[in-house]
Amino acid sequence: MATSIVMPALEMAQETGKIVSWLKKEGDTVSKGEILLEVETDKAVVEVEATADGVLAGVKSREGDVVPVGQTIAWLVSPGEQPPAEPLAAPPAARAAVGAVREAQARQRAASIDDRPGRSAERKRDSAQPQENTAPTELGSNSPQISPKARRLAKEKGVDITKIVGRGPDGVITSEDVLKAAEAPPAATPSTLSAVARLMAERTTQSWTQVPHFFLVREVDAGGLIDLRETLGSKTVTHTDLLVALVARVLAKHPKLNATWDSGAIRLNSSINISVAMAVQDGVVGAVIPNADQTGITEIASQRKELTDRARNGRLRPADVAGGTFTITNLGMYNVDAFNAIIAPPQAAILAVGRIADRVVALNGQPAVRPMMTLTLSADHRVVDGAQAAVFLNDLADALRTPGQWINGSNSRSG
Repeated sequence: MATSIVMPALEMAQETGKIVSWLKKEGDTVSKGEILLEVETDKAVVEVEATADGVLAGVKSREGDVVPVGQTIAWLVSPGEQPPAEPLAAPPAARAAVGAVREAQARQRAASIDDRPGRSAERKRDSAQPQENTAPTELGSNSPQISPKARRLAKEKGVDITKIVGRGPDGVITSEDVLKAAEAPPAATPSTLSAVARLMAERTTQSWTQVPHFFLVREVDAGGLIDLRETLGSKTVTHTDLLVALVARVLAKHPKLNATWDSGAIRLNSSINISVAMAVQDGVVGAVIPNADQTGITEIASQRKELTDRARNGRLRPADVAGGTFTITNLGMYNVDAFNAIIAPPQAAILAVGRIADRVVALNGQPAVRPMMTLTLSADHRVVDGAQAAVFLNDLADALRTPGQWINGSNSRSG
């Protein structure tokens, strides 16, 4: 029996997906779980697996095609079986009718602009001015109407007449219009947002305007973190890896910080899945390390490295970015001392980590130089209050002083 391969819905509110590449070609035998193709969504490029065994047949969408979610793009069939017949395409006459309707709508919109209040008075004012000979030159049906004098002037000034709005009778471009266009500063070319940048802009705007953020800042001594990293091997484990392990274990004592705001209610998550903010081209994605409170530091480091490599190459999979319950964003490698981060809904909090730098601090009543790090916690006030967030930061500061004890599990579930 034939199994349809459809454009999957990989994200909430996703309407389409773009086929980046087919990793199997028509006629190939495919096993369930094998990667069939790569699809680009608003967030990342993800791999789509075969849901059944079979032979790839009836491929309807090619690389570069943008396909609606749920639409069949190919089939998996038994050897010798033909894919189901495709639905008939709309006849040419129907397509032409649709095009005619769209053109009529465009003309109607243009007419409504001309009929807007003040347009008639504007034309009267223009017509009251002394007019040059505005008999339009014959430039073709798709070209703007322009007086002979204005046409010569535009050529001399190097002005593109297609970008000028004519103020003469019936919209004819006059020499005055050309002179104004020549004197005007060049318009800035708008930059085109990539899909990732556009989605990031939408989500951060939504979070900042809808989530009641509050921020707590804490300076912590990172000496224990540095010592543990050197013990484990600085080439194997990063400060971010250690922070993932420590934050996850501290969250086990503070379920409100690991909660979700869901339809007007607080939902406590049963697992602790740490989302690590990673820079990609034109934006940032949150790659998830699941069950981080129960995962050893070596495995966390391995998972984080694999996710980082996939993110940099635009090859994150749906499971890589799903299910995060708390986010860590670290800009220490960019020499940033401290910053405020925006929460990623429906999560309740995000931890912003600054660089580790030597500072003079009071130690046992005496000045001392210590490697210090600034942590800034952004929290959703609907889910957690200031006192609860402060206690979480206190425990995290304690974990950073004695990280080995927390990662080995002696303190992770206590209290």
